[in-house]
Amino acid sequence: MDETTRVPALCRVLVVLLGILVTLFGLALLVGGVRLVQLGGSWYFLLMGAVSAVAGVLLAMRRPNGALLYGLAFLATLLWALVDAGWNFWPLVSRLVMPAVLALLVALAWPVLRRSRGQVAGRGAYGVAAVLLVGLLGTAVSAFQPRPVQTAQGTTPPVVPVAKGAEQRDWMHWGNTTAGTRFAALDQITPANVKELQVAWTARTGDVPESNGFGAEDQNTPLQIGDTLFLCTPHNQVIAIDADSGKQRWAFDPKATAPNWQRCRGLGYFDATTAPSAADAAAPAPAPLPATETASTGPALCGKRILMTSIDARLFALDAKTGALCPDFGSNGVVDLKAGMGEIKPGFYTLTAAPLVAGELIVVGGRVADNIEVGEPSGVVRAYNVRTGALAWVWDLSRETPDVPLDPSIHYTRATPNVWTSMAYDPQLGLVYLPTGNTTPDQWAGERTPQDDKYSSAVVALEVATGKERWVYQTVHHDLWDYDLPAQPTLTDVPDGKGGTLPALLQITKAGQIFMLNRQTGVPISEVRNIPAPQGNAQGERYAATQPLSVGLPQIGAQTLTESDMWGATPIDQMLCRIQFKQFRYDGMYTPPGEDLALQWPGSLGGMNWGSASVDPTTGYLFVNDMRLGLWTKLIPRAQMTSGDGGVEMGAASQTGTPYGSLRDRFLSKLGIPCQKPPFGTMSAINLATRQLVWQVPVGTVKDTGPMGIKMGLPIPIGMPTLGGSLATQSGLLFFAGTQDYYLRAYDSRTGEEVWKARMPVGSQGTPMTYVSPKTGRQYVVISAGGARQSPDRGDYVIAYALPERK
Repeated sequence: MDETTRVPALCRVLVVLLGILVTLFGLALLVGGVRLVQLGGSWYFLLMGAVSAVAGVLLAMRRPNGALLYGLAFLATLLWALVDAGWNFWPLVSRLVMPAVLALLVALAWPVLRRSRGQVAGRGAYGVAAVLLVGLLGTAVSAFQPRPVQTAQGTTPPVVPVAKGAEQRDWMHWGNTTAGTRFAALDQITPANVKELQVAWTARTGDVPESNGFGAEDQNTPLQIGDTLFLCTPHNQVIAIDADSGKQRWAFDPKATAPNWQRCRGLGYFDATTAPSAADAAAPAPAPLPATETASTGPALCGKRILMTSIDARLFALDAKTGALCPDFGSNGVVDLKAGMGEIKPGFYTLTAAPLVAGELIVVGGRVADNIEVGEPSGVVRAYNVRTGALAWVWDLSRETPDVPLDPSIHYTRATPNVWTSMAYDPQLGLVYLPTGNTTPDQWAGERTPQDDKYSSAVVALEVATGKERWVYQTVHHDLWDYDLPAQPTLTDVPDGKGGTLPALLQITKAGQIFMLNRQTGVPISEVRNIPAPQGNAQGERYAATQPLSVGLPQIGAQTLTESDMWGATPIDQMLCRIQFKQFRYDGMYTPPGEDLALQWPGSLGGMNWGSASVDPTTGYLFVNDMRLGLWTKLIPRAQMTSGDGGVEMGAASQTGTPYGSLRDRFLSKLGIPCQKPPFGTMSAINLATRQLVWQVPVGTVKDTGPMGIKMGLPIPIGMPTLGGSLATQSGLLFFAGTQDYYLRAYDSRTGEEVWKARMPVGSQGTPMTYVSPKTGRQYVVISAGGARQSPDRGDYVIAYALPERK
């Protein structure tokens, strides 16, 4: 035997194993490819699978032709990937990395194959292997680099310093103001010095949300009044802490319980030592309290008071100084929100959003359980006198006069659209803005009334003094997708193109839409186009002929998906997602559910969710974060429905009282990764003057999550689903923490560049807030961190960051 045929036994074994590996890879693609072609999908996987399987067999037989055949297949894959995905990094990674790794191994095996056939070794293959290795290493390094979806172009707007005397004094409402801007006129912390931020103090609440998803979650944004912060926990404990040290001053525990959905997103605040405004004084007197609710007629015993709604449907007024219940409010500081509601089964009516303090009133809605049955509790909205707790007006939308308080013996109309998220208020116009949900159940609406159809998934403007309806604007007709309005409206003024401004209301939706309405009239300012809507075939259902689409502003993550948009960590994973996609009935947005599998994109989680938007009025930029998770849905005929109660976002839901139960889940790969290409979550800036997207960047990495929930530990900025809100400051910063990894980040709000981040003990679903201490003059940025959604790591942290103290 000469040297060309002397092949070590280990090398022969490794080549055989490589052949088996390539064969298995090919067979997997071949089997799946056949199914994909049967469904009318791409032929690539079948052809690549067949060629790879043959090449693998030849390699196992140690024939050089196997390497040549796989090499040709890899070159064809490279060409197909560029045609199918373009020059987009993450789609190319999905298509090319695994085939390239196999090609590298095949190239390294080439000399062994040649020698085993008595041929010259052919060491030029090492050069091919080196090229492939460099490409793979370059891809690995590149994966850690941020990839903006859109970069800011042209001249960035200047930073406008805060005018003397115009600095923000307090953070008095959940969204900072009743306009829901989440904007702070503070500029001590800037893009230039933000890297110096450090932890100033950490507080612990003692209320750790031990479950995740549909149980306890920490989603709180604290209030700041003077030198005190006020926060609430998932189980409605209220805690007051010192704004400079984080030390607890008092705590109140209402012993609130609910079987699910335990969370408190925020509190309300009112200074009862001030006299009523002229508008408030002229308003009609509040209606008398029902017999079960008595109020003190004496002077206010709680000057400054904290208001909270609870998961077990109570409204509390607490003395901001001591945490004691205010005896002159309701019945010894408590109003029973179950009054007038009729039967409420456990978990069917909870309040999780911050109450809206609108002048002399507290306005509250409520979350109604999804998808369990018809005839669930009312979605009534009620206003109470903030001083006495007396009922002022109700909005029971199925009645001809929904704003007239009911006789205590009459219950509010059951199963009406509700307002589960936060509302907004314009004191100049005297209007309260309600973002409504839809009448349950979500995926069947055959029993909905004309009133239900009018008010579901709509923005409704009511006169704050009386509760009388001023206007209503619907964002989805006959909603079958749970596209209820999840976010607080954002009130700001926008250019009218004539040198003046218009009073605007910006409403973001789960469907990735942004509606810009005149908040005085409800008429769209930016273009909304009614598009033909897909029709379904569920017996007994009716379908809207058209749906509104906000085309005058950017649509976020709402593109129509194609097979080429499918993604996966490997070609096999991607192929399986393609098979799923082709099995679905999908007619773009508003594909209605039916007895077959239907794809809903965006899914009912968003798009955008309850975190709401922020806006910088000095630049006219609106900031929106989103998640990109599709769902598959299916209606189950009643006779075939064997399990499922509903009341949760995913899985089987009974929808008792309708012809169908339902089934839905996230559109994920076998590895638990979203099936569409990244990013899976972004932050976007929209110029409200030009109504154009300024920049869009992926948000979050896979450091603390990964396939099948396994933490990858790698800060790869692929962009993960977001949940929470953002904070804009006048210095040109945008803070955000609602990611899947455990960081609070700061972005340059004019460019989208990440300029700072801080590692937290656990993730966060809260919205950052900021204030300047009246004692020390230091600006703090505060975040509540109880754990990211779907994360097993939980905590009870409230963390404040500040610049180092200057001597």
